[in-house]
Amino acid sequence: MSESNTFSDMSLPLFDSDECPAPVTRLEPKQPSYLRDHRRRLRDRFLSGGPGALPDYEMLELVLFRAIPRRDVKPLARALLDRFGDFNGVLSAPPDQLESTDGVGEAVVCELKVVEAAAHRLSQSRIRQKQVLSSWDALLDYCRTTMAHRPTEQFRVFYLDRKNTLIADEEQAEGTVDHVPVYPREIMKRALLLNASALILVHNHPSGDPTPSDADISMTRQIVRAAEALNIVLHDHVIIGKSEELSFRAEGYL
Repeated sequence: MSESNTFSDMSLPLFDSDECPAPVTRLEPKQPSYLRDHRRRLRDRFLSGGPGALPDYEMLELVLFRAIPRRDVKPLARALLDRFGDFNGVLSAPPDQLESTDGVGEAVVCELKVVEAAAHRLSQSRIRQKQVLSSWDALLDYCRTTMAHRPTEQFRVFYLDRKNTLIADEEQAEGTVDHVPVYPREIMKRALLLNASALILVHNHPSGDPTPSDADISMTRQIVRAAEALNIVLHDHVIIGKSEELSFRAEGYL
């Protein structure tokens, strides 16, 4: 076969450069000018006046802007607040409950949970490697941020060294809306492993009322006895409600 026949029978579609079809570009719809202006005004007010300059629904709008860039998010912000109560309640809501709200998708849930996680880490950083008893307000702020709006009870233990510096902040157990299982033996085993000299117990009441139940009081007394046997101090047991907290020591239970 001669070289001249090698490609002679192959038919290739050829285009002149002027005939080559232009690539198809998909244009995103422009954001309406009234939305741009509204969002700019909110951002300016936030940056100049801080979070105190905005009510909850406008703070929530700022968060939703990133997840929903080309739609008015004010109705969704108000719907979320109507359902979950306040800004913190929206951030703390379980993902499945958020997604059951009309207009909430994966992007919105992700944005809300990123903000929630940032708030938790910031508040935790204010007590990490610090003398906890002299940073009591920071400890309470952290507990409020992480626990006040939880739909179920959570029991946490703060393990401290001889200088009352935080060694570990650990979730011991999670329960139902009105009960959480607590095992004093496991708390003491963990304290010995961490070489802790003192403890602070914290749990939340999803009902919002921080008044201790008989079971709360009985369980705390069991932990006090177990701790005393190991020469470990129980500084306090704090119950976190929706808008207030109760200290066992301040109320005379310890």
